Amino acid sequence: MLDLFTIFTKGGIVLWCFRGTNELFAPSVNALIRSVILQERTGSSTFDHNNLTLQYKLDNEFELVFVVAYQKILQLSYIDKFLSDVHLEFRDKYKNELTGGVTRSFVNYNFSNEYNNILSQSEQWAKLQATMPKKMRSFNDSMKSKKTVASMIERKGDEKDAKKSVKIVDIKEEVFDKEDDQNDKEDQILVNRRKLAEKMSKKKGDAKKSPKVLAQPAVDKAGKKPRVWELGGNGKDLPSLDRSKDKPEDARSDFRYDDEMIGTMKGVIQDLEVESEEEEEEDNASSDDEIVPVKQKQSNVGTTNSKQKTGSMFSIFKSLVGSKNLSRDDMQPALDKLRDHLIGKNVASDIAHKLCDSVATKLDGKVLGTFDTIASTVKMTITEALVQILSPKRRVDILRDCIEAKKTNRPYVMTFCGVNGVGKSTNLAKICFWLIENNLNVLIAACDTFRAGAVEQLRTHTRHLNALHPPQKHGGRTMVELYEKGYGKDAAGIAMEAIRYGKDSQFDVILVDTAGRMQDNEPLMRALAKLIKVNQPDLVLFVGEALVGNEAVDQLVKFNQALADYSSDSNPHIIDGIVLTKFDTIDDKVGAAISMTYITGQPIVFVGTGQTYTDLKALNAKAVVHALMK
Repeated sequence: MLDLFTIFTKGGIVLWCFRGTNELFAPSVNALIRSVILQERTGSSTFDHNNLTLQYKLDNEFELVFVVAYQKILQLSYIDKFLSDVHLEFRDKYKNELTGGVTRSFVNYNFSNEYNNILSQSEQWAKLQATMPKKMRSFNDSMKSKKTVASMIERKGDEKDAKKSVKIVDIKEEVFDKEDDQNDKEDQILVNRRKLAEKMSKKKGDAKKSPKVLAQPAVDKAGKKPRVWELGGNGKDLPSLDRSKDKPEDARSDFRYDDEMIGTMKGVIQDLEVESEEEEEEDNASSDDEIVPVKQKQSNVGTTNSKQKTGSMFSIFKSLVGSKNLSRDDMQPALDKLRDHLIGKNVASDIAHKLCDSVATKLDGKVLGTFDTIASTVKMTITEALVQILSPKRRVDILRDCIEAKKTNRPYVMTFCGVNGVGKSTNLAKICFWLIENNLNVLIAACDTFRAGAVEQLRTHTRHLNALHPPQKHGGRTMVELYEKGYGKDAAGIAMEAIRYGKDSQFDVILVDTAGRMQDNEPLMRALAKLIKVNQPDLVLFVGEALVGNEAVDQLVKFNQALADYSSDSNPHIIDGIVLTKFDTIDDKVGAAISMTYITGQPIVFVGTGQTYTDLKALNAKAVVHALMK
């Protein structure tokens, strides 16, 4: 029934292995290690890869991983018991070898007999459980009893709810009470209507008696006043207000650009700013690794229990110290506090639960040092997990890829997609400015044929960017050009024509701007999948707001699912990276970065931090985690 069972260390040394078939299981186990264990996604104990289901168990005391693999179509109810029994048996038999100084790879782990015995016992136990009748739950075990207790706790001291909790009376009395309540409501409605009629009649009478009041000039009220357009007698100011037509010949005169902006974005994009070294030293100096404001730090004199810091997230767990194996019950108070803290920082609630479960799985059974607290251990582990999540599995180096594509005489194509109003066109212009700063000429394909003003917005950005980098500075070569076909056209066709034109005109980079669409709009999602399938861009970037919380998960999941479902390819092109916009508006609520990266596993390539072309940064994982945990 089982295809594979293996025991290996977290360092990669295989201690014992059983293979039921000759199938190659290395890709599946490597996918489990790469996608789950290394990416801190161990909250769930199962992982599906191709036609296999892999179930695993971690031993954090000896740094071991137990993995069992079986066909996905099978429903095996004894796997949890089997893994637990094998785990305990293997620990008991080889405890001395695992704790000793002998290298683990040189020990002969003969575990075949024990494995077969535990497997047969688990299968017999599963058969016995299937034949036994199901035991009815007691009332105390049911959800109804829990809801009743919870409702009693919530209603404590609530006067309105206390009035509703009436004693059980005769059915006839209840009916009469309901009829009386209904009659009282109808009487109250009639009274209100009569009062309203009297009030309206009084207003009409007052208006007839004093008609001069209407003729009096209105008194200016404090507040915002409407703008008055002062036009000359001959209407000479009207042409300056007419924005319906662009005037390329006047581009240099009507746009005042900042010379200091030019040349500031050459090379790799700078990271987000990290905290200063002084702040890091002060944080390291705080006792028990607690996160507290600097002003609240007290002297080190006296007992350790006397330093109670009110601003700390983990201060109430300071007294939990000891040299023992951690359990979920020990960590639960700290994990609950941590979960609330992450949700308050804009991390999606589902992601916060998964992160805490992953930390609990990683620390379950780990030996706690004598001078280590549960709070500091949980904090350090979740910090490492967050940095690991934000660190990209693969590096997206756009400059390098653009130069490599230029050597092969083809343009590098990037497609921008996302929901409405997140700033796709604005951040496309920022990326365009960064590219031309590095001497790459860019073609912008206006494939947003739905939103009014979308083409005009890109046309304005093109004019401004060419004013910043005029052809005279680049040997007469125009650095930015817009390819447009108006509105109401097929976006996939426009992108195809733009790529063909860019290749013939020897453009280095082509940026494809698409229309904003909600993730539930099936026709527009089909159109986006068609555009990506037909044109095969080198990079698909999802543009999302840093303001969103739970919505980020829904957007990314459905965008990826739509790109996979509506494409006929066996290996569809889904989202390759994320552009996180409006990062300057969220202060320290940076949880959207965690949610987006956790869901897709793709890196955040760019971060928008302002309104100018230079307000584009690369994500710094440590800076984001520091803002998230403070």
